[in-house]
Amino acid sequence: MPISTITANSVANNSLTTDQFASTAVHGRRNLIINGAMQVAQRGTSAVPVGSGTFRIDRFALHKSNDGAYTVEQSTDAPTGFTASLKAQVTTADTSLSAAQYAYMYQAIEAQNLQHLKYGTSDAQTVTLSFWVKSSKTGVYTASLYKQDTTSYMFTQEYTISSANTWEKKTITVTPTAGGTSFITTSGGAIANDNGTGIFVNFNLAFGSTFNGGTSGSWSSTSADYSTTNAVNWMDSTSNNFYLTGVQLEVGSTATPFEHRSYGDELASCQRYYNNKSAGNQARQNAGSELGTNVVWPVTMRTSPSCSLANVDSEGTGNPSLIRSTDSKVDWYKSRSSNEYVAFTVIADAEL
Repeated sequence: MPISTITANSVANNSLTTDQFASTAVHGRRNLIINGAMQVAQRGTSAVPVGSGTFRIDRFALHKSNDGAYTVEQSTDAPTGFTASLKAQVTTADTSLSAAQYAYMYQAIEAQNLQHLKYGTSDAQTVTLSFWVKSSKTGVYTASLYKQDTTSYMFTQEYTISSANTWEKKTITVTPTAGGTSFITTSGGAIANDNGTGIFVNFNLAFGSTFNGGTSGSWSSTSADYSTTNAVNWMDSTSNNFYLTGVQLEVGSTATPFEHRSYGDELASCQRYYNNKSAGNQARQNAGSELGTNVVWPVTMRTSPSCSLANVDSEGTGNPSLIRSTDSKVDWYKSRSSNEYVAFTVIADAEL
């Protein structure tokens, strides 16, 4: 039913169904995932090897600790309604994972953005994770939510990629008492109201026995229960790829249509955690032994970032030095002996 035809009588008569509301109503900003459509890739788009905490597409980190290798890149292969995806590709196979080996990707959600979930109380909210996925390797995969504040708990859910090389939409609903547990509804389930990590949303590719003790559809007090014994070893062939896009985590038991945000909105949200700001501060100074000023971040960052220099173009002796980094700017200076010029890019990283 179009929004214009939703009347008080239709609501009163219970003719507005949950599905109609989900597909027609304007819900506002509801997706807890940043850059779920994989549009923003400030670090670049081409394939890079995955190590420990490798970022390519903004806000999605990839990890690997096994005898194989895989890469990550931004891809234009996407389902209808999307223009980009995250692509992982096995480049060296590991057909037999040892107990502590793994490969997975995640987005860490800032804790103060999760307070409306009311975790740690009897009013804790149900959330729904939805996403589009495609792989050349079919079979059982898992996604998991890891809540590390207060007491660490892990929710694990199996899903199946049924058809090779075909985009499929998956939906996972996570109740606070999933599996008959009370972990999330009691004090240990609380998420601190701070700028640390509240929840990791994990998309699992391959886990050894140390990490596959989870029960599908249940919370666990064992934080290593990322996956289950039914899950495939995605690392077992160089033919294996994995595409992900349209990731949405929202309050409620229904997956609403993906919340498409403008590129500018998503970029600004990503820049809270990472940005590479060109110093248009191309400074000249005619007096004194130093020149310098500051580089102001496009948005307030999550915390004072770690900073590094790139693309330095400097006259005179030596390169600029970065000092006094804050969540709003970083100061810099450079020794000089004459009228000099300097330009550079500051890479600022405040990722969770």
